[in-house]
Amino acid sequence: MGSADVLDVIARFNAAFDARDVDAVMGLMTDDCVFESTDPAPDGGRHEGAQAVRAAWELLFASTPTTTFTVEDAFGAGDRAVQRWRFDWGTGHVRGVDLFRVRDGRVAEKLSYVKG
Repeated sequence: MGSADVLDVIARFNAAFDARDVDAVMGLMTDDCVFESTDPAPDGGRHEGAQAVRAAWELLFASTPTTTFTVEDAFGAGDRAVQRWRFDWGTGHVRGVDLFRVRDGRVAEKLSYVKG
């Protein structure tokens, strides 16, 4: 899988995320996926396996119903991708970076970091 393919997977993942479609997001993640969230500070939480990651997405979407996620830049290298993003809510925003690992056309790892 080349960098362009990896970026295509990430673009489809982001579209599902923007749509707040947990089923579509999970359809793009491996069964043994890992998601490291930005909360709680300072190191975030680690969620391992599809069931735990699904629960993290469900909680995030339920607790942030009026937010906007904007990708500012992205690039791929082999089976990895990096994207800079901005997460806006009614009274503020944070900026951050995601580190992705893609395996067999699906996200195996998403590690999220925020500035601040």
